[in-house]
Amino acid sequence: MNTKKTSLFENGLIWFGAGVSIAEILTGTYFAPLGFTKGIQAIVIGHIIGCLMLFLAGVIGGQTGRSAMETVKMSFGQKGSLLFSVLNVLQLIGWTAIMIYDGALAANGVIATGHAVWALVIGALIIVWIFIGITNLGKINTIAMAALFILTLILCKVIFFDGSDVVMLSEEAMSFGAAVELSVAMPLSWLPLISDYTREAEKPVKATAVSAVVYGLISTWMYIIGMGAAILTGEYDIAQIMVKAGLGVVGLLIIVFSTVTTTFLDAYSAGISSESIFDKLSGKSIAIAVTVIGTIGAIVYPMDNITDFLYLIGSVFAPMIAIQIADFFILKSDRSKDEFHWINLIIWVIGFVLYRYLMNVDIIVGNTLPDMVITIVICMIASAVLKKQKQ
Repeated sequence: MNTKKTSLFENGLIWFGAGVSIAEILTGTYFAPLGFTKGIQAIVIGHIIGCLMLFLAGVIGGQTGRSAMETVKMSFGQKGSLLFSVLNVLQLIGWTAIMIYDGALAANGVIATGHAVWALVIGALIIVWIFIGITNLGKINTIAMAALFILTLILCKVIFFDGSDVVMLSEEAMSFGAAVELSVAMPLSWLPLISDYTREAEKPVKATAVSAVVYGLISTWMYIIGMGAAILTGEYDIAQIMVKAGLGVVGLLIIVFSTVTTTFLDAYSAGISSESIFDKLSGKSIAIAVTVIGTIGAIVYPMDNITDFLYLIGSVFAPMIAIQIADFFILKSDRSKDEFHWINLIIWVIGFVLYRYLMNVDIIVGNTLPDMVITIVICMIASAVLKKQKQ
């Protein structure tokens, strides 16, 4: 969509904005029953796993100069990749709606003007961000990120250092493995997007490393803020956390602008992914349409628990990126001239089913890592068998 290259600093800002998110803070509240020590361990382990995968996915797009869904063609073929492009657009519409819903609900909890009004305000601001464009945000993005950074520091200080007492939570804790998986799930949800930004970087590999590290650190911080807020205030409602913290307008600004900077990436990438399905589509127009649909969805449908949605994204995209990692880094294969690469599509189905099965098995590192490792091994075995048959 743009020819101008982004700097390391700009890439860092983009992923800082992705990490500062109400959805991340809300997901962090689910860790509260584990307590601080186990909760932080699960959050850190999960983010290390998720962000390593995020880095590898971004390197593929950065080194080839292709968007995320264009890189999928290298493993699944021209038409085989369309399945993932469609699924990606659908999940991005879902994310756009969820983010606007969460942001509007939280904003309305601070200043009650109506959930629908806040959804429309947030939707309109996202469209403004889309019109400006990823490579033209420049100073606006720098100012917005600096403000968000200061505001989240204030939130952090109020929650952790202003003398709150630990509230005993009676809810039954999830298992440690399930907590790790929930921590992996958020960076995993960005896997089908990261190449849309690293492909435009001046220094693709370094930009990908900066993106993954910045996002990992900020996302971990957001999870811990959410968990800490739930433990120290006994609240799981982000609006009530802000009100109890006495943040008022400051809290409102955190809610609105963190929602805009994160959701902008979802809508923008939906536009880029749609270009992989239909060449003649305008990515910017589709991004605006996705924002409008997401805003309507946020007004009409309740979206209070996103854990099942996160796990569904994981089950679709974890085996997909595992196959891409195997093809690009290990097997050095490019199937983009094929219409379909049926073997990889079958391996993806196996990986998908395996992920859903592993969700019922309590593994200390979660189920994404084992699923991806097994999927990569299957790819290598399939490749070796094919080579033997040809010989």
